[in-house]
Amino acid sequence: MSQDGLRQATEKMRSAGVAEVAIKVFTHYYGLLESGQQGTIREAEIDPVGDLPHLEHLDTDTEAMRAALAETVVIKLNGGLGTSMGVTGPKSALPVKDGLSFLDIIARQILHLRKTYDVPLPLVLMNSFRTREDSLAVLKAYDELPVDGIPLDFLQNAEPKLRADDLTPVEWPAEPELEWCPPGHGDLFTALVASGMLDALREKGFRHAFVSNADNLGATPDGRIAAWMAEHDVPFGMEVCRRTRSDRKGGHVAVRRSDGRLILRDSAQVHEDDNASFQDVTRHKTFNTNNLWIDLDRLAELMAGHDGVLGLPIIVNKKTVDPSDAESPRVIQLETGMGTAIETFEGSQAVIVDRSRFKPVKTTNDLLVLRSDVYELDESGELTTTHEGDEPYVDLDQAYFRILADFERRFAGGAPSLVRADRLEVRGDVAFGKDVTVIGDVEVAAAAGERREIPDGTELRG
Repeated sequence: MSQDGLRQATEKMRSAGVAEVAIKVFTHYYGLLESGQQGTIREAEIDPVGDLPHLEHLDTDTEAMRAALAETVVIKLNGGLGTSMGVTGPKSALPVKDGLSFLDIIARQILHLRKTYDVPLPLVLMNSFRTREDSLAVLKAYDELPVDGIPLDFLQNAEPKLRADDLTPVEWPAEPELEWCPPGHGDLFTALVASGMLDALREKGFRHAFVSNADNLGATPDGRIAAWMAEHDVPFGMEVCRRTRSDRKGGHVAVRRSDGRLILRDSAQVHEDDNASFQDVTRHKTFNTNNLWIDLDRLAELMAGHDGVLGLPIIVNKKTVDPSDAESPRVIQLETGMGTAIETFEGSQAVIVDRSRFKPVKTTNDLLVLRSDVYELDESGELTTTHEGDEPYVDLDQAYFRILADFERRFAGGAPSLVRADRLEVRGDVAFGKDVTVIGDVEVAAAAGERREIPDGTELRG
């Protein structure tokens, strides 16, 4: 039955114009799924990593940084929509700071670095068909951004969602788009080849790619890492941060006992019996920021040598075909994570970076902190903070603040001052006035069924 499912799936992909290399990759992972693989990495198979180099201790000079950045391209993963916040367009087009979107700020960061180092530094988006048009429209405002011969974007691939009961492509006539899904951000490598982008970059003399998520404004191409990659001939570099208790569910790097290679273990790859050790931040001390550095020549060699299939660990993602309808058919999405390629490149390295390079916006909690006075945005697009210690912890009641429109209504006067805050927890239907200040550790609650209004100019303590 599953072989029939594979035939149906590949026929559906060809009918939709999906590239043959992407179909080949999908076929590989379908076979792994059929054989019962779930991509689990057991604790007994790995050891914690030892000492890692720190960004602040990399020994580089300005000329080495300039030379390395001259051969670097910046790739931003930009296929995501703002659906988790109730927005249908590209998440990267949302206003996040001083009226500017993620893409506006990214463009400013790139243009500033070009001027500082006198390098071309192309910006390339990996878009989905849903994000392409709106995202490129935002970037049209920056005439200097395109680099001759390098397109501003390429498209990620798509694959059919599979019925969990028989592994055939699911059918959902009510909304046919929901029959498809991206193959995880591990598709980056396949999409670079399928789109011709990898060849175009190499033909123009670009050797390294700095890859990061579009919603992480701390992820700018750092010349020190670029120079370190070039000097030590590192084929694949991963930026990692020190794990804290709040990061205990994030993917961590480890050493595989069988061959001594660095690997990445994500939460989806953890056996239930290993959850305690996975979340032990004293054992596994660093997590993956998804800021990656890739040697493009080595990538091309690997892709050619493996016939387009890198063989990244499989991630079996179980969902419903309509994520908003728990009663819709159960499906399986075959995915890979791009960070797991750390085990594929011989000689891969990880480098420790500060939290300033990891500022993703996944929820309105994160958005409130970014919009507040905890961060200031300068002309170069750099975010700086005057907040002492870790950024304040914000936990908004998702029943009232998850959807962006609801969040905006309840902060109509702008974000409160959080620069002197340690924690802000909001429970119930609370609306904030203008110029509200939060100091220390604050909890605000509204009575059930009532809205609580915080007046303009209120100072909240304790």
